[in-house]
Amino acid sequence: MLDAPTVASIPDEVLVQRARGRDLAAREELFLRHRDDAYRTAYRLLGDEADALDAVQESLLKAFSRLDEFDGRGGFRFWLLRIVVNTALDQGRRRKRRKFVTLEGDPTSPSPDDDPARGLQRQDLRRTLDEALGRLSPTLRATFVMFAEAGLSYKEIAEAQDVPIGTVMSRINAARRKLQEMLDWDRLKGLD
Repeated sequence: MLDAPTVASIPDEVLVQRARGRDLAAREELFLRHRDDAYRTAYRLLGDEADALDAVQESLLKAFSRLDEFDGRGGFRFWLLRIVVNTALDQGRRRKRRKFVTLEGDPTSPSPDDDPARGLQRQDLRRTLDEALGRLSPTLRATFVMFAEAGLSYKEIAEAQDVPIGTVMSRINAARRKLQEMLDWDRLKGLD
């Protein structure tokens, strides 16, 4: 087992080398470091906790069984998130589900310091955002989630999706524009 005080200081690249040698502690540390990002990304794409957990588990199994294919470009986190996005999209297509996803935490639990009216407004806004995000095409949604949730750069997204950076920028812009249009339309509908 890796020593606890030194584990945090070990770079991913070293852990990957150890994991390639079947070091279970190194694999566990890689998992612990990146599971939250992997889960958040899968959840935003699938909109369901169980589906997201399945996608993360499948992704980690793929990643660890294919460690020899990892070339180190972009880092382990980027490589793993790319696998997560592809796995989640494949899983979503297989299950033919189109669930809504949240952009923030649980929409039913407002901050304790919020007044009730403000909390209800936030819930309505989050619900509307969730629905709008759920109506984006899988390609736009994946690109937007990789940017907004996973925090990947344009370059990293371009590499993950095997498209030019300009395409990534276009997709993010299109997603923002469509989300804004949907939100404006829903707001106008509410005024009737």
